[in-house]
Amino acid sequence: MPHITLVSDEPGIRGLFRFRPETAWPLNELVETLLRSDNTLTRGERELIAAYVSALNDCRYCFSSHAAYAAAQLEGGMALVEQVRADLGGAPISPKLRALLDIAAAVQQSGQRVTERLVAAAREADATDVEIHDTVLIAAAFCMYNRYVDGLGTIAPDDPESYAARARRIVSDGYLALLAESQGKS
Repeated sequence: MPHITLVSDEPGIRGLFRFRPETAWPLNELVETLLRSDNTLTRGERELIAAYVSALNDCRYCFSSHAAYAAAQLEGGMALVEQVRADLGGAPISPKLRALLDIAAAVQQSGQRVTERLVAAAREADATDVEIHDTVLIAAAFCMYNRYVDGLGTIAPDDPESYAARARRIVSDGYLALLAESQGKS
């Protein structure tokens, strides 16, 4: 049960966006830029970074959401996402993505945990400075989103299909289009 009285029964961050719509647009602009704009990392890879950090933070709503969004865009789907969550070292992903997820895990603990060794390993796996930058920013942003969602005690649906249905919309339309639609701006 949420710690504050929300104006809707929407789960997770969506209920918080209804409560404070003036915060919804900038937070969605950030996630749209980080996870969907042109980038050498695929949208699925960036969603996987968000899901992985959310799993490390034990944020059920954000993990379930972004795991579904990643699964919808990655070959291997949810099985791959679950493999990454359970055993990053054994998951069938590229060395570059593994190195970037190691950086994301360090950021999840503290920005100061990102070491020259982690950055060098990412560069050795052909990660660019932009990819390293964006990984750190995605991880930091999702620590904030996770704490926002869990700090206010929002609800998280148990039904995986509710996340999968939203994933189809996010993949096709993006975060800002869905927000505009929900706020009657479309």
